[in-house]
Amino acid sequence: MKSIPGIFADTRDIFIAKYRQKGLTLIELLISVSIGLLVVFAATSLVVSTKTLFVTQTDGNDTQDIARFGLDNISRSLRQAGYVNYDFNNSPQITPSTASADLNGMDANSVSATSTDISSPLGSSVNFSDVLAVRFFGSGNTGSGDGTVINCAGFSVPAPVSSNTADQDRGWSIYYVANGAGNEPELFCKYYNPVSGNWSAQSIVKGVESFQVLYGVDTSNPTDGTANKFLTATAINALDANLVLTGSTAAQQAQDLNRKTYWKKITEVKVAMLVSGTQNSRVDTATTTYNLFGPDYAAANSGVDKGTTIKDQDLPASRQKRVRKVYTATVFIRNICNVDPVRGTCLPPN
Repeated sequence: MKSIPGIFADTRDIFIAKYRQKGLTLIELLISVSIGLLVVFAATSLVVSTKTLFVTQTDGNDTQDIARFGLDNISRSLRQAGYVNYDFNNSPQITPSTASADLNGMDANSVSATSTDISSPLGSSVNFSDVLAVRFFGSGNTGSGDGTVINCAGFSVPAPVSSNTADQDRGWSIYYVANGAGNEPELFCKYYNPVSGNWSAQSIVKGVESFQVLYGVDTSNPTDGTANKFLTATAINALDANLVLTGSTAAQQAQDLNRKTYWKKITEVKVAMLVSGTQNSRVDTATTTYNLFGPDYAAANSGVDKGTTIKDQDLPASRQKRVRKVYTATVFIRNICNVDPVRGTCLPPN
């Protein structure tokens, strides 16, 4: 018997409607929620891991850019060490033999931004970082120079006023590490402004947790222009302390020290920096040891040159999970001049 359309429903439809599911059981609900949570957790983990990878790669790239800029700045200054501009009649032909060295430095130390040169060390530093001081003649007879020669901060260095004041009129580029804004370690550039007559310093590289310097010294007698040893600033000063100085007054002995100092026998300089990122993006256990001059140097100088070996666990807890890398550069000193005290000219390497 057929049902009348619109009035009677088919018996089968009535049966299906009667037993149609009205909801979920508790077990089915729990299973559904669990599967949904797993999907959400997987998606969240993917987003978090992707963000962590992105931050890690970004920090790694940033440390490369930062280190490249810092090492380029230092390398430029080192190549200027001992520079003399021969184009001006009143410029000295060479650095006088009695003048102080064009290179100097200190181990595990720092300086004030406003103190004179490096003569007033602070006696402490960030992670035993070193101080590197570079001197060179400028160019241009105006008060601020002609822009040909610049210091580490990018300011022009003028030529000496006269040959009589050549030692005092050389430009300065001094590098040291100190804590800057937010207590972040930064590589600072200290310089003298001949226009204002003041000493100043500005940050040029952020995230520098250790700055280390080794000096290649030509210890041959007579010198041959080739480094025989790479020494720390402390070791060079020890060699100078054993020099036999002539002269009856302190001033005469100081001039004799300037003639003989091993700081004037440096042919190349090795620089190393440990640079960190800005965020705690690492997922490892942060137990890495960084040997800034390699494992061989670290093994031979364990406990002596402390800043050349840095461990993650020795850094502040708030910084341990940051990306960090070691960057190095070796720069040859191209303006070496061994002064002939008789003729006042540069002696060629023997």
